[in-house]
Amino acid sequence: MGLSRMQQHIIHTETDLYQALQQCHPQSNKHLGEILVSEGFLSEEKLQHALEIHSQNPGSHLGDTLEHLGYCDHEQITFGLSSKLGIPYVDLSHYEVPPQILRQIHADTALQYNILPLALHKSRLIVATDNPLNWEALELVRFHTNHHIEAVVTSNSALGKMLEKYYLQNGDEGLEDLDDDLKLVTEEKEHNDLELTQNVAKEAQKKPVVRLVNAIIMQGIKQRASDIHIRPGKTQIDIFYRIDGKLRLSRSLSPILLAPLVSRIKITGRMDIAERRMPQDGHARVMLNNNSIDLRISVIPTVNGESVVIRILDKQAGLKPFDQLGLGEKEMDELRIIISRSYGMLLVTGPTGSGKSTTLYAVLSEIKRRGPHIITVEDPVEYDMDGVEQIQTLATIGYTFAEALRHILRHDPDVVMIGEIRDLETARIANKAALTGHLMLSTLHTNDAASTVTRLIDMGVEPYLLSSTLLGVMAQRLVRLNCPHCLEEEVIEAHIRKQLELDENEVFYKGKGCDQCHDSGYHGRAAVVELLVITPEMATRISNGANTHEIKNMALANGMKTLTSNALELARQNKTSIEEVYAVRLE
Repeated sequence: MGLSRMQQHIIHTETDLYQALQQCHPQSNKHLGEILVSEGFLSEEKLQHALEIHSQNPGSHLGDTLEHLGYCDHEQITFGLSSKLGIPYVDLSHYEVPPQILRQIHADTALQYNILPLALHKSRLIVATDNPLNWEALELVRFHTNHHIEAVVTSNSALGKMLEKYYLQNGDEGLEDLDDDLKLVTEEKEHNDLELTQNVAKEAQKKPVVRLVNAIIMQGIKQRASDIHIRPGKTQIDIFYRIDGKLRLSRSLSPILLAPLVSRIKITGRMDIAERRMPQDGHARVMLNNNSIDLRISVIPTVNGESVVIRILDKQAGLKPFDQLGLGEKEMDELRIIISRSYGMLLVTGPTGSGKSTTLYAVLSEIKRRGPHIITVEDPVEYDMDGVEQIQTLATIGYTFAEALRHILRHDPDVVMIGEIRDLETARIANKAALTGHLMLSTLHTNDAASTVTRLIDMGVEPYLLSSTLLGVMAQRLVRLNCPHCLEEEVIEAHIRKQLELDENEVFYKGKGCDQCHDSGYHGRAAVVELLVITPEMATRISNGANTHEIKNMALANGMKTLTSNALELARQNKTSIEEVYAVRLE
């Protein structure tokens, strides 16, 4: 059931707008669910079921649960929130925004935060938003305009059309020039193709489209996103940001923007805009406030059009000093001893997105202080590192990890980092390099530290050779850190306490969600690890064919702290939640 026209304030003039603001009163004494039921969007039975599901996921919002269950759509939930807060929900389809009002908010800001200026009345700037909880955007507009801000709410689709109408389709008339804060470093590639492709390219070069792409990228960088997802649907384009490992929907755009939007991104990434049937990869570099940021771009065709993912590699944010990895004191001391060796092999393991590359770069930065000759082989090279020779593999011409390793071992390195051990050939060459006087660093996809040993043996590495070279294995995961501004006591279910062996009276905390953390309850991430140090006794057992269970028991007897116990230690310091501990546990 959608919103009826009677439930929206239909706005034709500024007078209608002022009347809508005066007529609305907050329903702060009512819960969101009550308002949705009273409006007829939701039955009492479905509300109770949603509340039961919601209680099992205390970190989520009820609106998200209702939308996930299909009980309410996004527009109904937004309407319920606006009613609760006393912000009018308006239909702006008949409203014309005067040009002088549009100039109150910079185009980049409007597109970045999905916010549109409507009227200025006695130093009050009235704006439309699709998110009544977007206090950050409202505060930003207040700061830049020096006006008191009053908001009205409209649907995401309606706001998208208004933004397109005033900031994209009408070109640059009456607007400021493109923000110079974000500058492309890569040169744009010229393309020659059919007339259709040329027309799309022309659209992609127009300032409104350039402005939109820049706003999407800038917002991702400012919100600390690791990835930007541009997903085409049948009726809209959804823009997602991956922040602290979780995808968040930022905005939706009209599908008519897909072709020029993707073409602009392809031009930026030096890809072929004429090719729409095959996946493509590209690379760009931007400067933001004198900070160089790499963009890795992936474009794949889908039934609804081309989908884009942009990986943001911010050197300042991504490269961490060794002592800021977040490891415990015991693991830090043991790791320092391992990397002080002149030869041998250190492996960092974990699934994709667990921070393995960040850890290896931090280790390299520590080793680099001794002045050795360091060579890396990566696919791709994620961060430029001064004083390190970095090699990019290229599988299309047969330049693989193994092939690159064969050549660089003749190049007199002291330390070699391989991006990943993927096959037996690479594993054997890496092991040989570690045996012949090189410190070898690499990653592997295994769940825990002990199973890494048996995984290499299963791949075909001889146990007696592995036992002679392996110095240590560090398994790691990333946990989200609690937002310190909105901590509250965490509700923990009985079965989770039992599985994690927590005392029933022990109290833990998590973020409730606030403006500082975009209502997620979390801000930033940290690595939790288990570091298996290969002792002489363990090396002998490995050589004799010890299995994963035996290796783990020996490591525990030698004092290894498991990943789960290290994660629990963070939770006991109120730095993360039991919800996060439970998600990354290994036992």
